[in-house]
Amino acid sequence: QVQLVESGGGLVQAGGSLRLSCAASGRTSSSYSMGWFRQAQGKGREFVGAIPWTSGITYYGNSVKGRFTISKDNAKNTMYLQMNSLKPEDTAVYYCGVTWDGNFYSDANYRYWGQGTQVTVSS
Repeated sequence: QVQLVESGGGLVQAGGSLRLSCAASGRTSSSYSMGWFRQAQGKGREFVGAIPWTSGITYYGNSVKGRFTISKDNAKNTMYLQMNSLKPEDTAVYYCGVTWDGNFYSDANYRYWGQGTQVTVSS
């Protein structure tokens, strides 16, 4: 069992920044990846980015590439999402998840999810 707790969402003006955190606890292993997805109202869940915990290499969705950055703190078992140059279309509920599947681009492959945190970007 893995528990994920997200924090850091809120309301920000366009062009601003926010940092989300996702703290993991419970049974994990070095072969897992953590990912961020978002879901805007009335839309499906969209891949934002992911980081395989061992390699630390980051992967991003096209809509956030160059603006968002994923990082991790091994000691705290926490993943971060630094979001810069935010746009109104970034407004969504952001979720973090854990997967042991090599295809971390698909939300169907994630076994555990956080509760979600709302990010609202005003124009």
